[in-house]
Amino acid sequence: MNYLKKVGLSLFIFFIFVFISTFILTIFNYFNLINIALVSIFQVIISIVSVFISGFLFGKKSNKKGLIEGLKLSFIIIFILFIMNIIFKNNFEIKNIIYYLILIFTCTIGSIIGINKNVENN
Repeated sequence: MNYLKKVGLSLFIFFIFVFISTFILTIFNYFNLINIALVSIFQVIISIVSVFISGFLFGKKSNKKGLIEGLKLSFIIIFILFIMNIIFKNNFEIKNIIYYLILIFTCTIGSIIGINKNVENN
């Protein structure tokens, strides 16, 4: 049960960070403070940063094996994003696979760094 709390909290932080950042980005786009080309770049940056932060926090709460824990969390996030992609009927392209691989790598690195910070504090 404790493991599910850690996963749930990390997913919650991921989605809250994505929603708040996307909301701010939408407001900037609405008032024409940034153009549409920058919006797509910021969307990718927002998702990468949020996956890193959730992986870092998940690794910090884990006891061992940051690589495995980061991979588990990243596959859960990728699965949720893949299901959302299917629900909203977006075309699945090769760039989606590259995007998902970048998210997996980022979450894993975040978890590894998080577990190393946890070990240093103990």
